[in-house]
Amino acid sequence: MEHSPSAKKRHKQSLLRNSRNKASRTQLRNKIKTVRELAEKNEDHSSALIDAQRSLSKAAAKNLIHKKTASRLISRLNKSVQK
Repeated sequence: MEHSPSAKKRHKQSLLRNSRNKASRTQLRNKIKTVRELAEKNEDHSSALIDAQRSLSKAAAKNLIHKKTASRLISRLNKSVQK
């Protein structure tokens, strides 16, 4: 339990950031999942792929995920779509 006012504020900020990051990561995973499902069904996936790539790049820019993780995921998505 935090005791000082600054510690209470930091704890409150960390809870807000944690919930925001959790929501963003969930949206990111759902976009990746959508692209993979569309690629499996051989349906039109171009707009979903672009959206997922954009989201991954933004997440890396905001340090939500590591930039090399984003690059790897983008590469794997492109590879799975080309099959």
